[in-house]
Amino acid sequence: MAHDTAHHHESNTKRIWSVFIILSVVTIVEVVLGIIKPEFLTDTDLVNMSLLNWIFILLTLYKAYLIGWAFMHLEAENKWLRRVIVWTAIFLILYLVFILLNEGFYIYEVYKEGYVSWDF
Repeated sequence: MAHDTAHHHESNTKRIWSVFIILSVVTIVEVVLGIIKPEFLTDTDLVNMSLLNWIFILLTLYKAYLIGWAFMHLEAENKWLRRVIVWTAIFLILYLVFILLNEGFYIYEVYKEGYVSWDF
């Protein structure tokens, strides 16, 4: 009788391997781009940063989203809970990137104008 009401546990082996393969391919693309550094991507600027850096940021965000979606079981959660978690994380990451870029450009300008010397 207990076996009739028990829930059947599904194997997620196929899902785990597919996510693993997707994450591996994205990581391999990042590594290859980091080694090769195509000139057209490093010389093309978009919002004062090279296109290659934007590609790295977007691929990293995609990997973080996929890890959260698959391995933190966000796909099984309520739609609004997923949106709150994902959009909050995206907003905070983009805000962090914005702050780091602004501060980085400011520090670069301070050293470039000669207010402080390049001692390192």
